Amino acid sequence: MKKTQILVFASEYILSQEVQWILEDEEYEINFVSILNGNIINYLENSKPNLVIIDLDNNEVDRCIQLGQYLLNEDLIPFIYIFSKADNGILEKIKRTRPYGFLLKPLRELDVKACVKLILFNYSHKNIDLLKTDKKVIEDVPFRIRHVINYINENIYEKIDIDELTKLTKWKKHHFIRIFSSIIGVTPYQYILINKMEIAKALIKDSDQPINEIAFDLGFVNYSNFAHIFKKNLLYVS
Repeated sequence: MKKTQILVFASEYILSQEVQWILEDEEYEINFVSILNGNIINYLENSKPNLVIIDLDNNEVDRCIQLGQYLLNEDLIPFIYIFSKADNGILEKIKRTRPYGFLLKPLRELDVKACVKLILFNYSHKNIDLLKTDKKVIEDVPFRIRHVINYINENIYEKIDIDELTKLTKWKKHHFIRIFSSIIGVTPYQYILINKMEIAKALIKDSDQPINEIAFDLGFVNYSNFAHIFKKNLLYVS
């Protein structure tokens, strides 16, 4: 089985070692590339990784952000940033590159595993990336749906109400559900379940946390509801 390729761009090899240690039992291959490498773009084009991790804790923040901007423009590889702290100026810069996620230091094993699994799962479904959808929709539609998806991902551990998602788009509820389903391929409710179940699978596999606690942490009212959904495997993965 071919391993998932992850490139870690950092100033020191130690971060790559830490990520490799966290993911050592998974089907990943971790490679380190110095952020000072003058051939970063060529390296990316030749290696074709599945995920890029960019460490912002160095003296080359602008270079890191340029790399993020390149990845955004090319839109071929998902990427995340790792940092321990950042001022508002830097945060505004990195937000403009629209990364697929953030991880804070010190790295927590479960956070890293869940983040990596979720991003790779989402990106494997090309219609979830709405910036370059080939569907003929009104110009601002993809961006409204993207806003909804960002909200879902940021609040995935909460109970997410469809009415609240509808308010984000300023559409009527039935219109929102129809447009979302048309672009993403599943309803908003199904999309939420897909993401919650992926996190649940990672936590069940990689932690000793009781399943009832996982269900509660993911915003389910009771364990029986969670178990019913989990057993039916509503993941819609082809």
